[in-house]
Amino acid sequence: MGGLRLVYSRQPVATPEATPAIGCLDTFDQELDYLYRTLQRMGVPRADVEDLLQDIFLTLHRHWHALDTTRSLRPWLFGVAFRVVSGQRRRRAREFPDQSLDPEDCAPNPEDWVQGQETLALLSAALEQVPMPRRSVLVQHELEGMEVSDIARRLSITKFGVYARLYKGRRELASAVRRLRTEKECVQP
Repeated sequence: MGGLRLVYSRQPVATPEATPAIGCLDTFDQELDYLYRTLQRMGVPRADVEDLLQDIFLTLHRHWHALDTTRSLRPWLFGVAFRVVSGQRRRRAREFPDQSLDPEDCAPNPEDWVQGQETLALLSAALEQVPMPRRSVLVQHELEGMEVSDIARRLSITKFGVYARLYKGRRELASAVRRLRTEKECVQP
């Protein structure tokens, strides 16, 4: 089985259409180190240098027919490099995502959600152990945020009666929560 062999192609024949392109490529090749250093001095990240060099070459090729190649092209190339870098920075500023566009996930993480569900279950179980007259006052005042005077009017009792039921209901609820937590800790290993 034969191996790979190197095949040399013939030298390209200069045609009138190809001569400007070859001159443009040779000029760009001669100024490549200068352009590379210029882009670095302008603060272009290494990852973007090759892309910007390509943009500079395309601009050079597009304007090659109008350039005076008897003079140094470095000032013109510097201007092109400056405009290419400025354009890239403007694009990046437009494309960079704004923090306000990416809303923060406000949903609780799964552990917090489970803990919240367990707390609600514990509270519901503890509330069931509080007698109904005190439980209704406790729920209306603590959970629904009603004023004592509104609760008194709704239940047709005095404000003092609401305060007394609220005080005793809170103590019974706290006692029930402690008892249920103790029972839960005893059951779990």
